[in-house]
Amino acid sequence: MNGPDGGAGASCGTVTARAARRLPFVTDGLRVGLFGGSFNPAHGAHRAASLLALRRLQLDRVWWLVTPGNPLKDNRALPPLEERVGFARAVARHPRIDVTGFEAALGVRYSYETLAFLVRRMPSVRFVWIMGADNLTRFDRWQHWRDIARLVPIAVVDRMGDSLAATSSRAAQALARYRIDESDAAVLADLPPPAWVFLHGLKSPLSSTGIRAQRGPSGGASAPSGRHTP
Repeated sequence: MNGPDGGAGASCGTVTARAARRLPFVTDGLRVGLFGGSFNPAHGAHRAASLLALRRLQLDRVWWLVTPGNPLKDNRALPPLEERVGFARAVARHPRIDVTGFEAALGVRYSYETLAFLVRRMPSVRFVWIMGADNLTRFDRWQHWRDIARLVPIAVVDRMGDSLAATSSRAAQALARYRIDESDAAVLADLPPPAWVFLHGLKSPLSSTGIRAQRGPSGGASAPSGRHTP
């Protein structure tokens, strides 16, 4: 089994279905980053992006939302949710990162549905949506992407080679007037949406797609990329 950096060494195990689908505990007033993806597999760049968001956005927690499957992709070879959650927890190994597959219990397909549920159920929690710059380039293809921007503030984490394409994308241009300066990132969670920030400083070449390609068709399970259900 590959380790958090894409190499060998991480120990992990499949968790029970009930444990994988449990919603993390949270209290009123906390600042929680939501980092969605299939995590197939989870890797060190996911962890590094989460730690960057915790620090720069002054978050209390980051939740990795391990999606049952991406509706824009072929999910037939996707490892079971319990296996991906178990591996992601071994990769995260941080007291302020929670890994959950609760969307499977919720029965949703799209990120908008997840966010609408969380905002409605926990109105006193200050949620921030976290995504990689590669996802901003195709954000306009997501279901209800404009509504997502109206629900919660968004933090976009830079990825190697994606900065220019991301900031010139259709979604970035449409939301340009709501972008705040990176020096104000610490107040993002307190701002009414729409509001977003582009965070620089993470230049990891790791990607779930690349790790899967190195493993080959029989490379075994782990968990997907830093992207969530569109």
